[in-house]
Amino acid sequence: MSAPVATPTTPAPDAVNAAAPWGAGMRSLVGTVWPATVVAVVGLVLWELVVTVFQIQKFLIPKPSAVLAAFVEFFPQILEGLRKTGYVAVTGLVAGVLIAVLMALICTRFRPLASALTPLAAALAATPIVALAPVFFKWFGQVEPTAKQAVVAVVVLFPVFVSTSKGLLQVQPVHLELMRTYAVGGWRVLREVRVPNALPYFFTSLKVAASLSVIAAIVAEYFGGEQGTLGGIITQSAGLSRYDRAWAAVLAAAVLGMALYALVLLLERFALRNSTPPSTAA
Repeated sequence: MSAPVATPTTPAPDAVNAAAPWGAGMRSLVGTVWPATVVAVVGLVLWELVVTVFQIQKFLIPKPSAVLAAFVEFFPQILEGLRKTGYVAVTGLVAGVLIAVLMALICTRFRPLASALTPLAAALAATPIVALAPVFFKWFGQVEPTAKQAVVAVVVLFPVFVSTSKGLLQVQPVHLELMRTYAVGGWRVLREVRVPNALPYFFTSLKVAASLSVIAAIVAEYFGGEQGTLGGIITQSAGLSRYDRAWAAVLAAAVLGMALYALVLLLERFALRNSTPPSTAA
């Protein structure tokens, strides 16, 4: 009687990724970045060619080369504006996200409050920034960044609140039934079932909120506040017909938005790295 022959088994993709998380993560990151890089480079080249061939005036749209030259020339001022605007965007984003998550948790635990808080959040989201900013500047003053932080917090609150609430509520009934079978309390169900289920929804909304925070901060800066911000540079440069400098500040704002988006992606990978569903035996 011959001995059984052991046949090699191919490891599952999840096992391979778990054994080499950094390698897989880097490959995924490169695969995500290079198409966007190629599109950006092609777009900039076409932009330069169109402006040159058709001799478009720089007050309409400057060349990318002129924008880059202005970015280098005024780099210290742009870097200072990036620091000030970035501070407002990040702190306002954090405040808005914390309030939104707290509201979502409360509405999930105490359902009658959802009918009161959801319309309020929707009303705030429907209010234009240009209407909020002057009011907040009147309340909190022109010098301190509180007014601009409040504008950012209001803008990011609604998408995070809605998505997080949806993730907290859309739980598989079998999971809830299992927790009831073990007589688990409501707060433990929230911590062990609802919150893990809501994380993908939360990070999806956080990606949107990260970009909205930069937009809200710059628009709020148009109405006043500390000097030397990106919004202030754009307004002053456009008023002096220095459109290359204005576009250089826009470029810095785009870099800030992409940096926040990339940070959210990293946080998402870290938080969801062990969230893959367990495999079932055949």
